[in-house]
Amino acid sequence: MSDSQDVAAKALETAADSVNNWARAGRHAGIAGAAIGVIAAGAAAGVAIERMTVGRGMRRRARLALDAEGPYGTLRGTSGSAVAEDGTELYYEVDEPGEAPGNGGKTARTAKAAKNGKGAKDGARAALDGQGVQGAQGVRKRLLAALGRRSVAPTVVFSHGYCLSQDSWHFQRAALRGIVRTVHWDQRSHGRSARGHGQIDGTDPVTIDLLGRDLKAVLDAAVPEGPIVLVGHSMGGMTVMALADQFPEYVAERVVGVALIGTSAGRLSEVAFGLPSMGVKAFHALAPGLLRALGSQSEIVERGRRATADLFAGLIKRYSFGTPENVDPGIARFAERLIEATPIDVVAEFYPAFAVHDKTEALVAYDAKPALVLAGEKDLITPADHSRTIAERLPHADLLCIPGAGHLVMLERPELVNDQLVSLVERASATARSSRSARA
Repeated sequence: MSDSQDVAAKALETAADSVNNWARAGRHAGIAGAAIGVIAAGAAAGVAIERMTVGRGMRRRARLALDAEGPYGTLRGTSGSAVAEDGTELYYEVDEPGEAPGNGGKTARTAKAAKNGKGAKDGARAALDGQGVQGAQGVRKRLLAALGRRSVAPTVVFSHGYCLSQDSWHFQRAALRGIVRTVHWDQRSHGRSARGHGQIDGTDPVTIDLLGRDLKAVLDAAVPEGPIVLVGHSMGGMTVMALADQFPEYVAERVVGVALIGTSAGRLSEVAFGLPSMGVKAFHALAPGLLRALGSQSEIVERGRRATADLFAGLIKRYSFGTPENVDPGIARFAERLIEATPIDVVAEFYPAFAVHDKTEALVAYDAKPALVLAGEKDLITPADHSRTIAERLPHADLLCIPGAGHLVMLERPELVNDQLVSLVERASATARSSRSARA
């Protein structure tokens, strides 16, 4: 047996052991535990490939460096909170223009932690310097030149996706902070926001419309006046659409630009998620019930997730990135941490809302505004065709589908996303300036 074959065999054997560990962890969950075992088995091959191409030592060093002191997701602003209609506290942070932008989240302690391994250190530094610090400097110069002192710079409000948090915008936040006012918020039951009151007591299921009203509460609290650019990724993009559906007059008066990234206006019940055609209908039929079962056994499931972290890592990389083999290990681990932080019962609460989501007609509220529609061509969760459908409804939109990129395109290709967002802010600022002149 060759060395490569031996490595592959050992990797597959280890992956199979992880499947067995998961099954043991979930054996008391009945059908749910069995289903987890099937899902885990499907990920085993991906884990094997991961272990063939990325050495155990490198994976360990990258995780240690990032988990201990990693720069991703460390940017913080002035905190605040809004109260949703059901009393849920929604956490947000504001970065004001003129504040010191810092160094993209890198600290002396980060460098110390990175000494755990040269590979992790170099990878984190390359990602941060190439996409965070140096890239942000170029963005700042461009924005300063474009906006000027007399321009009406909008507040840019970022809405994150399902099973993520405001920290998923790390690179975009690093690029814009100190130049324009930005607001980053955590959707209910995600990040630092409270668990949804209506979901805890079972009186109010999650809907995309509810999330749109949550966004309105955040805007009222954090951006009481002035022009706004809305940026939404995945579920966050749906939230932005729901705002327009329910508050079209507000959007007409206050919103001067919109970015819809890796999202969909509807037909999510038809998405194949990269599965064979025979399994798609079965998946959509069984997924809601399976998630409810998992949510009802949350303690057991969370133990299973911890016991089979490598399997989850394989699944997350497959569904987050278009070319996972080229993603910096630190960024991949950051994505894992974001998704791992979402409890399984929250995953179950939100999932049914996507099947009935349809905001195609609501897009008309944005059709006269500068818009960016952006997607990864290899997105398995909200396929690029859904972004093309959105762009057809927005004649003033710039459409960009990035080859080789996946669902977390803002982490996988931040330099391209940042460049497009800067262009949008420039266009939106010109719109705000024209509107102010017309009113004068």
